[in-house]
Amino acid sequence: MDHAKHARLAETDLTAVALDGATIYGPGDDKIGSVSHVHGSGPSAQAVIDVGGFLGIGAKPVAVPLSELEFMRDEDGDVHAVTSWTKDQLKAMPEHIDP
Repeated sequence: MDHAKHARLAETDLTAVALDGATIYGPGDDKIGSVSHVHGSGPSAQAVIDVGGFLGIGAKPVAVPLSELEFMRDEDGDVHAVTSWTKDQLKAMPEHIDP
């Protein structure tokens, strides 16, 4: 997927509704997970990403600062993000447990 042609989202567009379910792509354009939900807002906001599993079963939720993800909208209007994190790096992170 050529992300260079996709419109980057402004900080004001980074809402829980817009980011929910967004696919996350890592190095090499590998799909590494999807946004389960967002905690907080502004500079301290975090995306909870479901990593691994199959069809949503067995996925591990991990929290990543929104600043570590570059969110954009593709030609069809779908929101996704790219990051330098790999799937293995995310899997090695502590599991996020909602309070």
